[in-house]
Amino acid sequence: MSDVTNTDMQVLVVDDEPHLRDSLSQSLMLADYRTRPLASAEQALAILRAEAPFEGVVVTDIRMPGMDGLSLLHAAHAVDDELPVIVMTGHGDIDTAVAAMQAGAWDFIEKPFDRERMLDGVRRAVAARRLALENRSLREQLDTQRNSAGPRLVGSSDIMQRLDAQVSRLAAVDADTLLYGETGAGKDRVARCLHERSARASKPFVALNCGGMPETLIESELFGHEKGAFTGASERRIGKLEHADGGTLFLDEIESMPMSLQIKLLRVLQERSIERLGSNTPRPIDIRVIAATKRDLREAASAGEFREDLYYRLNVVTLYLPPLREHAEDILQLFRHFAILASERTSLEVPPLDATTLQALLAHDWPGNVRELRNCAERHVLLGGLEGNIGDSMAEGRPLTAGTSGPAVNSTEATREAVREGITAGMGERDASGAPRESGELGELEHNVKAATQAQSLPQRMEAFEAALIREALAASKGQVVMACERLGLPRKTLYDKLKKHGLSAEPYRA
Repeated sequence: MSDVTNTDMQVLVVDDEPHLRDSLSQSLMLADYRTRPLASAEQALAILRAEAPFEGVVVTDIRMPGMDGLSLLHAAHAVDDELPVIVMTGHGDIDTAVAAMQAGAWDFIEKPFDRERMLDGVRRAVAARRLALENRSLREQLDTQRNSAGPRLVGSSDIMQRLDAQVSRLAAVDADTLLYGETGAGKDRVARCLHERSARASKPFVALNCGGMPETLIESELFGHEKGAFTGASERRIGKLEHADGGTLFLDEIESMPMSLQIKLLRVLQERSIERLGSNTPRPIDIRVIAATKRDLREAASAGEFREDLYYRLNVVTLYLPPLREHAEDILQLFRHFAILASERTSLEVPPLDATTLQALLAHDWPGNVRELRNCAERHVLLGGLEGNIGDSMAEGRPLTAGTSGPAVNSTEATREAVREGITAGMGERDASGAPRESGELGELEHNVKAATQAQSLPQRMEAFEAALIREALAASKGQVVMACERLGLPRKTLYDKLKKHGLSAEPYRA
């Protein structure tokens, strides 16, 4: 999921016949796979044991001297039962093929094999292996977190690593803390990390959303009340402040707290004692207060909408939680993390992440931040894939263009149409077959692509420019794929994949 190229995975090609081994290895290398040709099953098994978990797949012949292919299959699965092994069998060797599939072979291919059939089998096996290794890695990370002194914040970017270090440092001291960040940035997660990494971890963590409760009830929720303190108070009730004694009180959306209650909270923070409603007896409490806000409290105080003295009392330490767009390199890691959590909760497998969805994840601006990404990952697991539809409009069955929040459109088609218009302008009129009559200069081509994609995100512009370059190469080579490959510096298989991705064909360009 983090890298959809072929070169991050290896293919062990095991065959005792040199010409077949070299031929298959060459075909795979032309398709951008990293191959390791081996003459014996014993060599392959030694590599699998030494490099476990092996980052790749195995393609092996069945009939070889010494250890045969079936024995290698059994031995490989004894090392790693999720390792895809593709076996090659002689023509008409049905019994052996059946035995291999029963033994857990990923696929079997008859000799002499069709090149495209082999490449398709390897492609699917590599995709499955990549997903299995990523899921395994995430589950190991989750187990490590569960067994550690406190939960870790997910993300390997510099921003998240600094934030995680700051949280660990602040957890060790008993200071009230203010968390500042956009909606969905993970303020509740950071608050729990501060609590669970602290000496108060065995005591209560009590959360109260100041914006989710009527003003008439929030005071009773915070301070509690005695029996008969007001109409309807039929029995004594312990408030959140008292319940959090010895632990941590998390006040979310502190900017929504009524002004009348802010002065009472200020007094609690100063004196560390409370009085229940209907009581005159002070009760000492030992709490750490963590408050969270999505609004700049200094601005709110200047506008007279938040008490300035309470702001300065809370602002002993302020942690800034960056929006997801400021650490976009963590998007895929977070997505995998949430997908694994959803998989464990629902007992559903995490489906593979297709290229369209991958591009949409990276191009989306994530206004709902980590919370929106988590919902997206859960939908991915529950629905068996997203197919590029990552926005909230999915509930209505409408695809959402990555990086926008406006009316739903098909981003791929919109990009193609925009570029098509730009290329038409730059390359002159087309004949009846749809092929351009004469190709334009690359500079003019780039200018038209830029104009056609001015309002699109960087990944969309890159896709549009790639499609435009392919069209230019096809036009210059009059639809001859081999010549187009030479102009673009691409293997033929890669060009065919890109033609399919962009919905292009060489036919209209042929004279």
